[in-house]
Amino acid sequence: MSVVHIDAGPGSGSASVQTAPSGVAVASARVAPPRDGDKPHRPGGSTALTDLPPADAAFRAGAVSLHPGSARRPGLAATAPFLRACRRDQPETTPVWFMRQAGRVLPEYRALRADVPMLDSCRDPAMITEITMQPVRRFRPDAAIFFSDIVVPLVAIGLDIDIVAGVGPVVAEPVRDAAAVATLRALEPDDVPYVTQAVRSLLGELGGTPLIGFAGAPFTLASYLVEGGPSRNHLRTKALMYGEPKLWHDLLDRLAVITAAFLRVQIDAGVDAVQLFDSWAGALSEDDYRRYVAPHSARVLSAFADEVPRIHFGVNTGELLTAMGQVGADVVGVDWRVPLDEAARRIGPGRAVQGNLDPAAVFAPEPVLAAKVGDVLARGAKAEGHVFNLGHGVLPETDPGVLAHIVDLVHAG
Repeated sequence: MSVVHIDAGPGSGSASVQTAPSGVAVASARVAPPRDGDKPHRPGGSTALTDLPPADAAFRAGAVSLHPGSARRPGLAATAPFLRACRRDQPETTPVWFMRQAGRVLPEYRALRADVPMLDSCRDPAMITEITMQPVRRFRPDAAIFFSDIVVPLVAIGLDIDIVAGVGPVVAEPVRDAAAVATLRALEPDDVPYVTQAVRSLLGELGGTPLIGFAGAPFTLASYLVEGGPSRNHLRTKALMYGEPKLWHDLLDRLAVITAAFLRVQIDAGVDAVQLFDSWAGALSEDDYRRYVAPHSARVLSAFADEVPRIHFGVNTGELLTAMGQVGADVVGVDWRVPLDEAARRIGPGRAVQGNLDPAAVFAPEPVLAAKVGDVLARGAKAEGHVFNLGHGVLPETDPGVLAHIVDLVHAG
């Protein structure tokens, strides 16, 4: 059983997350006395199923039934530069991949998805395989990212969510009270059979290229559910977080179980690494992140300790990097706002870094782009491990040829 300890910030006590032999994370926390109207609560849940109310115990039981497995390709961990860098085993060349590299800028992707809704494409094993492979053929990156969307597990458990072009996920009935939270059931492997099928199909096509699985972090999923869609200021989310902390932690606790189960399906099917996206975490102060979010993200990440490399990424999280470094990932993704050498200092020892070229740099003149790539490489070399990436996703207007050129620049050093 592995344990991750979290400093929950000034006045917030501390938390720990234990991974049981079944591979399911069980979190506990020591929380300071209530403040600002908070009621006592142990972020992340109780230390044992028997400590929970019957409904919560039944909810968790679905996750407990999952079991670790491995269909991964023998020997890849020792030879693939991406996996070596994630484990801080300095490879000969810096590995590179791109967030949102699955499609996005490719004409063949747009043609394939011309009449296919996003969620339908995420549930079609053949389409998932083809879209995941398209950028691998084009750019020759050191890793592939599984084509999906962070709301897929929420839709799989019955939530009415649509991905609207130009808007993003839109939730038909936002989750804002205890009754709505209680409807969130655990994810079962049979809810997402297309994920297992697609991963196994991809393993037969990728050869020596590692496959990254991913999921949305509990906070980001909660924000979509509470707001009803994307939000600039997350007002309803923070109102629930501050005003009803017990309900808030119940919501994130359930989302942590769902997220861990979704990643477990991918890992059991054979992905070589996972990335936890907390896209909206940068909207929080460090104290709020530690108190209301970190224990739940730690619970997810600790479920797969020593199985596959775990990457944790958020946008505009420069002030949260120290806290994110303590959550338990092997690699912390960094956006372009903080230089990588400074980011590595903030994150602390025992972690690799990922990033962090400004996505807009792809539109710069070639000499400027080359200089910026070189700067990221030089700063990343000061970290214990470095996976080159953009500081956020590929912009839709990006020339695919420039991405292929960046791969060549990174591999050339």
